[in-house]
Parts: sequence; structure tokens; C-alpha cells
Amino acid sequence: MHIVVDARMIDASGIGTYLQNVLTGISALYQITLLGDPNKLSAFKAFKIIPFTDPIYSIKEQWKLKKIVPECDVFWSPHYNVPLFKIKAKKRLVTIHDVYHLAFSKQLSLAQRLYAKIVINAATKLSNAIVTVSEFSKSEIIKYTNVSQNKIRVIYNGVHSLTAGNVDISTLYNKYRIPEKYILFVGNVKPHKNLKALLAAYLKLNDFFKSSFKIVIVGKKEGFITGDPKLFEWIESQDELVNKLVFTGYVANEDMDSIYQQASVFVFPSLYEGFGLPPLEAMANKCPVIVSNGNCLPEVCGDAALYFAPENDGEISDTITTVLGNNAVRQQLIEKGEKHIKHFTWERSVHMHKQVFDILADSYNN
Repeated sequence: MHIVVDARMIDASGIGTYLQNVLTGISALYQITLLGDPNKLSAFKAFKIIPFTDPIYSIKEQWKLKKIVPECDVFWSPHYNVPLFKIKAKKRLVTIHDVYHLAFSKQLSLAQRLYAKIVINAATKLSNAIVTVSEFSKSEIIKYTNVSQNKIRVIYNGVHSLTAGNVDISTLYNKYRIPEKYILFVGNVKPHKNLKALLAAYLKLNDFFKSSFKIVIVGKKEGFITGDPKLFEWIESQDELVNKLVFTGYVANEDMDSIYQQASVFVFPSLYEGFGLPPLEAMANKCPVIVSNGNCLPEVCGDAALYFAPENDGEISDTITTVLGNNAVRQQLIEKGEKHIKHFTWERSVHMHKQVFDILADSYNN
């Protein structure tokens, strides 16, 4: 079977991790052609690579896709920006991780709203099969597009087990200014990630915890400013946050395990997620996890996390205090997390993706 994959997002934080792991898992099973930047696809030299660097969400990408997709059995779009024109593929597969752009359309510009509505709905109609990453996302896709549920297959992401050894805190400090004690936030800084609620909750902590713990934000400060300038202005107005926030900037993959391991607690206050990989990554690295009680997170985190209402900064603060102030609770969360991540393996995810590809092949052979 010849599969062509749009691999332009191979280095994106969430979709890139997903794509890298699935491609690695199916590499020996099919003939695979990748569309993308050859410089970013050096780990996949065994595949045929067709240079394709036009930006996603652009008119230019649509014209280019129509021309460059070769004849194939299956064309796989790992994001919802599918080809809108006819291509030389017998079948199409799309992965829709979430429908944030439809659920939170009021936060987008008119052009962004129109694009999301047109392209996501086109993705559900033009694709022969849809993969999504949680039952929550499946229900949201059905809610906002009215696609048949029979077309959708839920396949959870995987998470790698602990790989790093002993943490060298001096190395982390020299590379990223990581302090000895900290509360960890990982993710981009778009409004739905709800970072402000975490910072407001931090301000409600008692003086002992505020003097003992800083907040480490894994992400670029520049992207944070442009992503939510009002939030940055609010932060600058809070005297108690001065010298309490550490923006790491870009973090190499090989250092993320150590940053999770050294954290006293990982907090994920997101208002909307399709899956939410960072809490599982924290669990894999023996870091206690607390998360918001909405969207997909109870489904993904199960009983291995403590939950809070993401709109209630007082409740977030109380939950942080519970973990920081009670070693028994911390240890229980760590132990539950170690057991819980065994349900999320890339091997299982790859196997289920293979089933989808094979079903599509059977459908055009019969």
C-alpha cells in the first residue's frame, strides 16, 4: 500500500510528536511518501520526500496540494487542513485532534472563523475515515459538523516511559534558569490554555509557598506576548509576580524529562483540549499532576490526577496547596500516574492506525 502523508507539521509540539511516533511505527509496513521540508525530515530518509513548504491554512497550499500529491492508495492529513481539490488518492484519511476553532470561534477573527468552518467541515465530508484522539473530541466533531459517528475512530496518543536518569539541577539552571523548587506549566499561551488562572491562583498561595516556589513556563516568552498581550500587561501589573516567573524559551526534547522530574507539581488549567499529552508526560516522569475538570482531561487522566474548576482560581490554589503541603498525597499521585500511563502506548496507537489504513485498503479493493 502506498501512503502519502502531509508532514509539514513534523516539528510542531503536539501534532509533530503524534506524527513522528506513528510514522516511525508504520515505516516498515507500507510504501510511504512524505510532503514537507527535507531538512526537517532527516530522520525519515528511507521514505521518498517531496519538498513542500507552503504554509498551512493558506490558499497557496491548496493549489500546491492539487499538483504535487502523487498517485497513492491513501492520502493522510494529520491535521484538519485537508486538500479541498481533487487529488490522485484512492482514499483519504484525516486526523482531527480537536475542533477548538469551532468551539471557541468567538475568540477568532472573521477570516479565521470562516476558514475553520469551511475546512473542518470539508475534512469530515471529503475524508473516507477520521481519526481523533479522545471520546470527547469525537463528540465535539459530531456536535459541530454533524458527521456520522461511524466514520470516526478514537485512537489515544501514546506517552514514552521515563528515559532520563538523575536530574542535574545545575545543568537545568544554566540552560533554562530552572530553580530548585517550582510549579510547572507546559503548553502554548493561547487564551484557552488559561495561564492567567494559574498565575492568579499562585497569588492566593500562602506566603511560605510563594517564597519557596516559582512558576516555570515552558514556552517562548515572545510567543506569549504576541499570543495574549492583555495577559502580559496584567502580569506586569502584579508586583508579587516579579522574579517569580521563569520562561524557559525553547526546550530540547531530551531535557523535558528532567524538567518534569524536578517539578514539585504539574498544573494544567486548560479550558479546551482534544487530548492533553503534557499531563501524561508528567506522570511518566513521576511528577504529581493536577488538571482542570472539563473537556477531555478526566477521560485521559482518570484517577491519577487531582481536579479543579478551571474558572475558579481559589480552587486551583487550594489544590496546589494540597499537593505541595502533603507528601502522602504527592506520593499517591505519583504511584497512580505510573500505573495509569501504561494504558497509553505508541505501540497500541500505531497498531490501531494500521487497522484504519488496512480497512481503507480493503474498501477500495472490494
